[in-house]
Amino acid sequence: MDRRWVGPDGYEVVGIMRAGRQVLRVRQNGWLVADCMSVAEVARHVDLADLCEVIQLPAQRKTEAVVRAGTSSHHR
Repeated sequence: MDRRWVGPDGYEVVGIMRAGRQVLRVRQNGWLVADCMSVAEVARHVDLADLCEVIQLPAQRKTEAVVRAGTSSHHR
């Protein structure tokens, strides 16, 4: 479960495995608020409409050498 949702006031919801069961962990500003067994339980702590899923974009390709731009001689 590599999904994560964030909301206002520092809320974060992540799916984790705990004691062999899937739960939704709710944190606020890094502090554990609750491990919830359902989305309804999450809704007791944070407004679901305020949550936004964080999507990890693929890493950028490394470019070859960086070319430094200079000024053209005809602009001097």
